[in-house]
Amino acid sequence: MMLAAELRLQGATVLVVEQDAQPKKLVRSLGLHVRSVEVLDQRGLLERFLAAGTRHPAAGSFAGIPKPAPPGLDTAYPYLIGMPQTVTDRLLEEHAAESGARIRRGCALAGLSQDDDGVTVALADGTRVRSRYLVGCDGGRSTVRKLLGIGFPGEAAQTEWLLGEVEATEAPERIASTVAEIRRTQLGFGVGPTGYGGWRVVVPAAQVADDRAVPPTLEELRQRMVAIAGTDFGVHSPRWLSRFNDATRLAERYRAGRVLLAGDAAHVHPPLGGQGLNLGIQDSFNLGWKLGAAVAGWARDDLLATYEAERRPVAADVLDLTRAQAVLISTEPGPQAVRRLFAQLLDFDDVNRFLTEKITATGIRYDFGPGPEPLGRRLPDLPLKTGRLYELMRHGKGLLLDRTGNLAVDPWADRVDLVTDMSADLDAPAVLLRPDGHVAWIGDDQRTLTEHLSRWFGAPR
Repeated sequence: MMLAAELRLQGATVLVVEQDAQPKKLVRSLGLHVRSVEVLDQRGLLERFLAAGTRHPAAGSFAGIPKPAPPGLDTAYPYLIGMPQTVTDRLLEEHAAESGARIRRGCALAGLSQDDDGVTVALADGTRVRSRYLVGCDGGRSTVRKLLGIGFPGEAAQTEWLLGEVEATEAPERIASTVAEIRRTQLGFGVGPTGYGGWRVVVPAAQVADDRAVPPTLEELRQRMVAIAGTDFGVHSPRWLSRFNDATRLAERYRAGRVLLAGDAAHVHPPLGGQGLNLGIQDSFNLGWKLGAAVAGWARDDLLATYEAERRPVAADVLDLTRAQAVLISTEPGPQAVRRLFAQLLDFDDVNRFLTEKITATGIRYDFGPGPEPLGRRLPDLPLKTGRLYELMRHGKGLLLDRTGNLAVDPWADRVDLVTDMSADLDAPAVLLRPDGHVAWIGDDQRTLTEHLSRWFGAPR
């Protein structure tokens, strides 16, 4: 849904094909990290998300080790938004529809073929759709990825957890005290209020299921709660039940011809750190303007290739980060010793900042070649003399922030806006921002600016 809206912002005609007739009730993700919050503001969505969620101050969350956030995080939004995935899904679907994307529910993709000019998609209802490009955003068991024959190497699941939302007869105070005691040694166990009635339960399973798509039974959930906590808290009336595991995989490539992958179709990992949904939203934010430029005809031939070049290393880093956290939540003596060491290391601001920026995705720097900071990084929101930077990014165009007053973007004015209303917060003579907010050039020379305008925004008019 995020990708659909981004493509519409660039003028592309978009069809979203969704196999589920109705939105899922399943809640895997519980919030949005700092970089995703910034993305929402860059597209004018932040207020509606804040109205539907709960703002929580940013804090260290590496492997569940509680630490305050490092001082002076480089963002105007030092918080995360707590909200169930169902709400995030609904708001993004509304955004996609408002943007003009067509959404067809209850119809799965069954096959595809492609040629030099486009992609032909066969749908389960027997109809066919012709498009210029196709993006598979269809999850870890992606049909699109399998049809393309793209490998998905990594580690198979070794551990599984049962997850669900239920009612409980035990007193809330008793549940809280018991859970606090269990979590002193078993961080894979948790029972907490959903915030909208009932309890969210996560408990380690006895073994990895043969088919993760088959949900556990209430009795299976009860048995595992008793085995670990000595009680099932009287759980009953499940709203939904599911299972997840620690399988960790990364697609060998993100593109085959005119078909691309995004989100969990390109990478899967356990939910430690809560980065999965955020990673998918940020994939879409990177891909949307580039694919839109290809459809519009002004992208250079190599622009679309930068999607995989930039986002696949980010996913690989997230996978390593979750692997490390998975070790640190083990109950074995060795990992617990390392965990105690990490708890001490996180008291150093530099260590805490390094890991916090990884989890919140504010530390990402794309490789744009040699150059000064913040080349390759996203620019935080800046106050201007008459407004804010992120308010100017809502049209999905590039921005030249020019303090010199001597630079021009006229031949690219349909793709890049010029901003001279600068404050003293920009520590550079001029910077060129891509539509995703990353700094593509820093300097004061029109000749080199023109070279970078051509690289990122195609030929001049």
